[in-house]
Amino acid sequence: MSLSMFNDGLYGRLRQQAGQHWHDYVSHTFVQQLAAGTLPHAAFQRYLTQDYLFLLHFARAYALLVSKLHTLPEMRAATTSLNAIVSELPLHLTYCAQWGLSESDIVNDAEAPETLNYTRYVLDIGHSGDALDLLAALMPCVAGYAEIGLGLLNNPATVMRDNPYAAWIQNYGDESYLAGVQASLTLFENIARQRGGESRFDALANIFTTATRLESAFWQMGLNAGNTSNALISA
Repeated sequence: MSLSMFNDGLYGRLRQQAGQHWHDYVSHTFVQQLAAGTLPHAAFQRYLTQDYLFLLHFARAYALLVSKLHTLPEMRAATTSLNAIVSELPLHLTYCAQWGLSESDIVNDAEAPETLNYTRYVLDIGHSGDALDLLAALMPCVAGYAEIGLGLLNNPATVMRDNPYAAWIQNYGDESYLAGVQASLTLFENIARQRGGESRFDALANIFTTATRLESAFWQMGLNAGNTSNALISA
């Protein structure tokens, strides 16, 4: 998978339509500091905790997607993504433990407003719309993380040696993750052809761009935690 593939199909047009909002998401200061290895640990810990809570609702969204699909191959494709998320949750907890976060720390933490806003938006789109609407809300996360991971791995300025975030970067450029992203993009394009994606472009673009903005807010939520921690230390 190369970065050029993110320009293809209806997904590519939605990504382009998101414009500056997309750039703000994939090039957010949080991402830049991950690449440099300079992100405050408190920022990453906040992100990890909220990302676990986010994934719980993302799994719910994929379960909802399965119920909105009509053919067995489509249902299998969505179920594969659902199973991947559910399987990732224990691994996520193991990774969090390496950052000093226990399972009780994570599951008992309150959802941040940014987590609530994003996850409930996606679920609301899923309940009020059809499978294509829901996929449009899901794809900025699914394919956006792949674009970020590949972009960082292919950028010679990215620091990998002695970078505490190197494993995170590698995870989102991993072949198995990218294969799942490719399957999701294929499903999205197939459903778009079946359900009049071109004629619904404006409405889908609004959903896609809104989800993109909520992704940026999620990064900022983590970054703010790091800034607050640094301010307390300085004080």
